[in-house]
Amino acid sequence: MGLLSPWFLAGAAVVSLPLYLHLLRRPSANPHPFSSLMFFERRTHISIKHRRLRHLLLLSLRLAILLLLVLTFADPFINRSAAGFSSDKLLLLVIDNSFSMRAGTRLDDARREARSLLTSGLPSDRVQIMTLGSHARVLTDPTRDSRALLAALEGIAPGDSHASFGELAHTVRSVAERARTPVEVHLFSDMQKSAMPSNFVEMVFPGNVTLVPHSVAKTTLPNWAVETGDTPGQAWESKKVPVHAVVLGYHTPATTRAVSLVVNGKVVATRSVQVPAAGRAAVEFALPDVPSGFTRCEVRIDSNDVFPADNVSRFAVQHSAPEKVLFVHEPGDSRSPLYFGAALGSADKAAFKLEVHTVRQLANVQLSNYAFVVLSDVVSLPSSFEGSLVKYVRSGGSVLIAAGTSAARHPDVSGFGDRIVDSRYYSRNREGFLGVGEADPSHPSMKEADGWSGVKFYFAVCVTAANARVVARLSDQTPLLLEKRIGDGRALLLTSGFDNLTNDFPLHPAFIPFIEQTALYLSGTERRSGSRPVDSFLELRTGKQPAATVQILDPDGRRPLSLNEAASAETFQLRRTGFYEFRLADGRQDVIGVNADRRESDLDVIPDDIMSLWRGKAAGPESEMRGVPVPEGSKPYSLWWYIMLLVLAAAIAESWLASQYLGKLREEP
Repeated sequence: MGLLSPWFLAGAAVVSLPLYLHLLRRPSANPHPFSSLMFFERRTHISIKHRRLRHLLLLSLRLAILLLLVLTFADPFINRSAAGFSSDKLLLLVIDNSFSMRAGTRLDDARREARSLLTSGLPSDRVQIMTLGSHARVLTDPTRDSRALLAALEGIAPGDSHASFGELAHTVRSVAERARTPVEVHLFSDMQKSAMPSNFVEMVFPGNVTLVPHSVAKTTLPNWAVETGDTPGQAWESKKVPVHAVVLGYHTPATTRAVSLVVNGKVVATRSVQVPAAGRAAVEFALPDVPSGFTRCEVRIDSNDVFPADNVSRFAVQHSAPEKVLFVHEPGDSRSPLYFGAALGSADKAAFKLEVHTVRQLANVQLSNYAFVVLSDVVSLPSSFEGSLVKYVRSGGSVLIAAGTSAARHPDVSGFGDRIVDSRYYSRNREGFLGVGEADPSHPSMKEADGWSGVKFYFAVCVTAANARVVARLSDQTPLLLEKRIGDGRALLLTSGFDNLTNDFPLHPAFIPFIEQTALYLSGTERRSGSRPVDSFLELRTGKQPAATVQILDPDGRRPLSLNEAASAETFQLRRTGFYEFRLADGRQDVIGVNADRRESDLDVIPDDIMSLWRGKAAGPESEMRGVPVPEGSKPYSLWWYIMLLVLAAAIAESWLASQYLGKLREEP
């Protein structure tokens, strides 16, 4: 037995009040009339009043009421075992099957402890089984059927997600609200520190939930892991693809690790790297020439630690010919294709083949053969080509438009649809040029362009910019770079030219990264990645492709989507590590290597003080936080309700007894 708020015992000092009131009895005398005091002898009279307690039973009741109230505020409790609670209780068995539970025999140990608890539990308890990864997954309904519970327990397979104790608390709160009964959560986990949310409040359970942790990892173990950063998703015949990898050490001593690059199951290169104590080391490979199509690659380390599952990092590379880009210009413009082609050929992260045509050479051009289209200072387009271009963009294609002095002679911007309301010649001003006033660095085209600092613009057209996103503006607020969605495609408009007459942009260092990032963005290459983390989502279709069927093969070669899902699903969550094969709604095929979250590689466990705080919050009225020890397998049971019943009974008795004494006093002459 103990007190949750012992400082309230100081209120026991108020018991002196009824004692004082019972001792404070003023003498009373009835005056008698007398004619004169002259016949009385003057003398000194000493009167001593002996006071004593009267009505001892009434005093005792009043003292008892005060003492019981003080005891109620002190909140006494007794520790009761779990078996002593109501039979209408829900046992929630949560098995952590996150990626870190693959280390050693952790998952088997968790299942064994849960099985032992099931076989020794009370038959009257309802039991529900859940698994914990990035989300808590309910496997069974609350039941007393031991066969169904054991079958669900044995069917738990190791997962690849990152555990989240915040998600566990969120799910348990929902279960407790629906159950409306005491809930006892038995968590079988390695109690990984990285599974904690940033805010401890997110882990707190409601008052009717008791947490009983079962840790299958008592100490922090050293572990090495490998991850690949900025993995290429595509390779071209003329480009050497670098592969960057990092070896991570968690609570490890300094050592040397052998790192290998594996291509289609064959080791093609090996490097030795010095990994500092609890540190990281980088290593770089050059991807060799690989056949056309998709190549499955891995970076492995030779570590013989307790967690070999994170000693490999996967990515896929698509080897293909350079993508074609159509560049359309006026016959008299020779500068624009020269500068644009030089910048596109200098791109490091992509390979494109530029095909240059004048507006007079577009009769037999098939736009479906091009990754995107560039219109450079075009006055107008042939009607047949313009119709094909609109259809091409609406069906998912992309177009980049530069509007220089020639395009300003037409009332509309060809391919963009907005009207030209003004032509601004900044070269005629006193300064002779204008710079960029503001730019949106979140746009892919501006990613590495440094906001176009120092670029001088001598001319720009002013457009209506209806339903367009303004990416950059000149210092006079004239829109300089705009993007508009047209159907399923996109159009990007630069309100100046690609020559060095309307601006000096092609001569500026920012021009090459702008062209490179824009080409990646418009071609869709920037959306492709050789690897993804577990639990990320892949876009399968756009909103304009509801009837197209997708095909998915998971790392085991199975098809995870039903026929209805294959025809309607817009996204797919990558739940497993390994290689996925996709055939998307637009017909594009893809292979992606999926890797576990490297936070799971840190096998550091939650400190004992944090674990005690978590258990205390789950055990009820903050007993652990107030310094009250709670024995293992027990729960504090508050007695304040019973004490309040005694207070009520004593108050009724005191009221009745006080009325009896008051009646007797009124009857006295």
